[in-house]
Amino acid sequence: MATTDAGNAFRGSVPLVYERYLVPLIFQPYAEEMGARVMAAAPCRVLEIAAGTGVLTRVLAEWLPPSSGIVATDLSDSMLQVAQTLGTSRPVDWRQADAMQLPFPDASFDVVACQFGAMFFPDRPHAFAEARRVLAPGGRLFFNAWDRIETNDFTFVVSQAVAALFPDDPPRFLEQTPHGYHDTAAIRRDLAAGGFDAQAAIETVTLRSRAASPSVPATAFCQGTPLRNEIEARHGPGVLEATEAATRAIEARFGDGAIGIEGRIQAHVVSVTKT
Repeated sequence: MATTDAGNAFRGSVPLVYERYLVPLIFQPYAEEMGARVMAAAPCRVLEIAAGTGVLTRVLAEWLPPSSGIVATDLSDSMLQVAQTLGTSRPVDWRQADAMQLPFPDASFDVVACQFGAMFFPDRPHAFAEARRVLAPGGRLFFNAWDRIETNDFTFVVSQAVAALFPDDPPRFLEQTPHGYHDTAAIRRDLAAGGFDAQAAIETVTLRSRAASPSVPATAFCQGTPLRNEIEARHGPGVLEATEAATRAIEARFGDGAIGIEGRIQAHVVSVTKT
């Protein structure tokens, strides 16, 4: 997905549904995980790429000392508007920016952080080269990328349920884009092609995703991601029917949610230093 396409995909009602349902479901746990890594690096200047509705931004603003400046960027103005409306515990410099062409001078930051954005970059080596360019010597790039879709329980069940509604042309956004960059060897090659000489540290981190009911992950993925656009572009069941089908599939696998449901989430967390 090109960056312009990615920006356009997260519009309309998608950002609000994304923030309400998807952020607490799968993004908040990894925001806290990455926030701890960034905090341990003790940066003075932090750039966040693909900030979305600001889940990692809020963690960084709360956990980093006031002396650490934070610039948070995203390609989508709709996502940034939600992030700015929600606000942070202290001032953050919000910018609309494309990871392919960062509007910052060389060596401007001690840390560049990107939570689940690398999968959307149309030219990942170029995006990594841009991140490297704006890092000061010794600065660190932190990012994460989802592992195979089969290792992420709710996502996989929703994807299978929706695909069954369109047997001749199943929507493949979830497996092809957010879960399409799971090969750690490819990640290392792209970082090297982007100019990073140091060996990247890649850790596969497994966490738990929790929801009050089966309808929460069904709504999150069917209505709060570009999967919604794929469903609407096809003839046949609509978004509500797809959400209902996904809800039934999750209930069959994880229970009716009388005491809540939970499933596995798994991602690769990457750290590399500019030498």
